[in-house]
Amino acid sequence: MPATPTAPERSVSIAFVRSAVRALDAVQRQAVLAEAQIDAQLLAQPAERVPAAAFARLWMAVARVLDDEFFGLDVRRMKVGTFAMLCHALVGQPTVGAALQQALRGFGLFFDDITASLRMAAGTATLIIDNRIAAGRHDEAADDARRFADETLLVMLHGLLCWLAGRRVPLSRLDWAHPMPAHADEYRRMFSPLQRFDMPATAVQFDARVLAAAVTVNAASLKAFLRDAPQSVFLKQVVATGLGDRVRRLCRAALDRGDAAPTLALLAETLRLSPATLRRRLEGEGASWGQLKDEVRRDLALQLLAEGVLSVGSIAARLGFDDASTFYRAFRKWTGSAPGAWRSAARASAAAG
Repeated sequence: MPATPTAPERSVSIAFVRSAVRALDAVQRQAVLAEAQIDAQLLAQPAERVPAAAFARLWMAVARVLDDEFFGLDVRRMKVGTFAMLCHALVGQPTVGAALQQALRGFGLFFDDITASLRMAAGTATLIIDNRIAAGRHDEAADDARRFADETLLVMLHGLLCWLAGRRVPLSRLDWAHPMPAHADEYRRMFSPLQRFDMPATAVQFDARVLAAAVTVNAASLKAFLRDAPQSVFLKQVVATGLGDRVRRLCRAALDRGDAAPTLALLAETLRLSPATLRRRLEGEGASWGQLKDEVRRDLALQLLAEGVLSVGSIAARLGFDDASTFYRAFRKWTGSAPGAWRSAARASAAAG
């Protein structure tokens, strides 16, 4: 009987490692890298990657040396244990939105030089980061600190959002306040394929309906989340137990087979629910079948466009659109641009990165 293939080990760019140890002196840097089992020589090789578990060990090693879970980036330390305390404070909140607002207030108390706020308009929620780290300085160290602070805070906020919702929350757009770095492709894997750089502020957008969903966290899941942190935060290893995640997987599996996206009635039959119950339970998670189907088709469209093998017309047919013009309208609604323009921008971004 053939062995079951194991999943490939998740890894992260060495760029995050370099930024994580920047605040340490040479002796401290050598010690934390050794503890994390990361070869110090890799720091000089921009294309290298390290296992996710190694970066998780590094994060905690740096935190213990500095007594700062935020890598010494803010003038005020985020002392070891702060993140766990914040998570405990979120468990009793009734909705994801209330818990997220509580988290933002908490980060506002912990930090002096970086804060985040939540805005909502036309069904879209936007998290905006106000980064004042090393304000006025534009040397390499200051630029790196500001960028890494944005990356780290966004990792924490998105990780908390996914954890609270009990599923991965897709980000529809991501703006960065800094120029596109060499490791920009990492952002596409971690956050969203739709990105802009050199924007006025770092900000992410997502469907506001998730904020109305009930918090799914209990004492057991809190303990497991904190036991696996920071790896659970950094890599969004949130257990996909929500009904919406099952619907997404079923829809994606059908499209991957070359079938049409299943109807609500067919999904309900597969999940042994009535259509009304399926609709009601999805609404309880802040989702709908139409929204989930669009998210799956959008993500597959972006993947196929980036791969550059199929024509736009073939992609439209693959996704179940009646004609290319209908796909064009849907894609422009999803992304704000035409499929061909997005493909050209993705190619240019990949070539530059």
